[in-house]
Amino acid sequence: MEHQFQPDSAHTDAPPSAYLTSLIDAALEAHQAGRLDAAEPFYREALALDPTHAKALHYFGVLQHQRGDHGFAAELMSEALKLDRMDAACWSNRGLVAAALGHLQEAMICYDQALQLQPDFADARNNFGVALQAQGALEEAIGQYQLALAANPSLVDAHLNLGTALSKLGRYGDALACYQTVSALDSQSAEAHFNAGNAYNAQGDDVAAIASFERALALRGNYAEAHINLGSLIGKLGDYAGAESQYRRAVALKPNPTNLVCLGGSLGAQGRLDEEEGFYRHALALDPDYADAHQNLAWLLLKRGDYKHGWAEFAKRWRKSDYAAIAVPGVAEWHGEPLDGRRLLLVGEQGFGDHFQFLRYARVLEQLGATVDICVRQPLLQLVERIPGVHRAFSGKADDQYDFWVPMMNVPSCVGTELSTIPADVPYVFADKAKIKTWRKRVDAAGKSKRKVGLVWSGSPTFGNDRYRSMTLADLDMLSELKNVAWYALQKGPAHDQLTHAPEAFRAHDFTADLHNFDDTAALVMNLDLVIAVDTGVAHLAAALGKPVWVLLPANSDWRWLEARNDSPWYPTMKLFRQTMLGRAGASNSGKSRELE
Repeated sequence: MEHQFQPDSAHTDAPPSAYLTSLIDAALEAHQAGRLDAAEPFYREALALDPTHAKALHYFGVLQHQRGDHGFAAELMSEALKLDRMDAACWSNRGLVAAALGHLQEAMICYDQALQLQPDFADARNNFGVALQAQGALEEAIGQYQLALAANPSLVDAHLNLGTALSKLGRYGDALACYQTVSALDSQSAEAHFNAGNAYNAQGDDVAAIASFERALALRGNYAEAHINLGSLIGKLGDYAGAESQYRRAVALKPNPTNLVCLGGSLGAQGRLDEEEGFYRHALALDPDYADAHQNLAWLLLKRGDYKHGWAEFAKRWRKSDYAAIAVPGVAEWHGEPLDGRRLLLVGEQGFGDHFQFLRYARVLEQLGATVDICVRQPLLQLVERIPGVHRAFSGKADDQYDFWVPMMNVPSCVGTELSTIPADVPYVFADKAKIKTWRKRVDAAGKSKRKVGLVWSGSPTFGNDRYRSMTLADLDMLSELKNVAWYALQKGPAHDQLTHAPEAFRAHDFTADLHNFDDTAALVMNLDLVIAVDTGVAHLAAALGKPVWVLLPANSDWRWLEARNDSPWYPTMKLFRQTMLGRAGASNSGKSRELE
């Protein structure tokens, strides 16, 4: 945070009268006490008597800045500096005003002027650091904060800002030391505990983070940001009702778009879909371009099956930074224009499961007349090259000329996909024939008389809903007792270690060490009779290959699985088994669950 230089009560040296001096003193006294309304008439009367009184202009400008009228504040302080260019405090405060107006370069010039006049001016050093940090110059900002603290070791704002900059560089231990210093200097600093909570959260220390946010709220109950961050943390840990409670308090304090979307999301995670919609609509009424509100509203509409409005909202989901990361410079984005004879670049986005679900649109775009190239992540290249409709697949930056480009998950919006028109012909992904043959020998050696079933019980732990999406292998132990089934582990990542203590039936056919990419996994899956999986990329891959797939879904399942269905219009070979209550074992499906026997 920036540190505002407080008015002082020193007597002005400027004549013309004792009465003018008394007005300035009265203004500064009221101002310093935080009574802005009382201070203003004294400043105005003083300036009416002497419009060239530099100190009155300066601190009346400070008052206007504190009220949010930064333009008027800039005029007053600039006039003061014309009269007295040696006032370091005025230069520093003029920098604060420039920063508030978004003029960071001007702010830094002002701070530099203040520091040339007074090199040990701690407030100006701190404010200079804030301006540098706002432009991403973290190391330079840290240097300014350290100089500020060398001049004034008790400057709380500089310690807080130093901690923030260190956190942004991933130096969380050093940042926490800064916040501990602040707490020692000011035991009532809610900001110190709030910032410490953020640092602990970044380190993965959930217990310490929760304690810090709660301490911040104990010191300042109306700390909306602390309510939001505490809610987000406990929501991540699965307590969506607790998150809702925190978000409601934040919304009551600050009903801004971010807080409204957080509250809506916590309701959606609890399955309260009708309640969540209003919060997204409210957020968009406040900010029609708020990407997170568009995305969450899109997920809700798509889950309901309202594809017409859902895809339209989904196309507005982009934050500027996310869009810039995939956009193709110099090429127009496709929004549904005629494609006959045009070259189109289809750009993959989000997770592997999203890729597999939407790769089907390459064939659709080719049928519309386009020559379709695809840019995807490296592990998908071998598979993608064999997809019908793909002219060329590559990873990295575009190195060719195109008429249009389009994010892969925008295509349904552009072609008007409805539930009844989903291009669901499978397979549209094909494994390498030679690899299929190689795997067949290994799979057959495990026993031709048994049904061969692949198993994936866990997804990426970084996924927001992974706590409810994933299972432990022990949850499926009873399946190991089936006599006519040979189990094939398809699980990669940390959860694979669970095989170590699993029943022999699950450990007998573990070829995951030889699954180096999705092309290897696809070839193995083609030799299986069934894949049972939680909602992961492997489930999408197997279904895109046209293999039978059973997907185990949590009660708060993803938008793509719609509501209350046990089938998927995206994948005709898929069955869905839905959890009936969030966090509780047990699934619901109208099909027979004993088909393995």
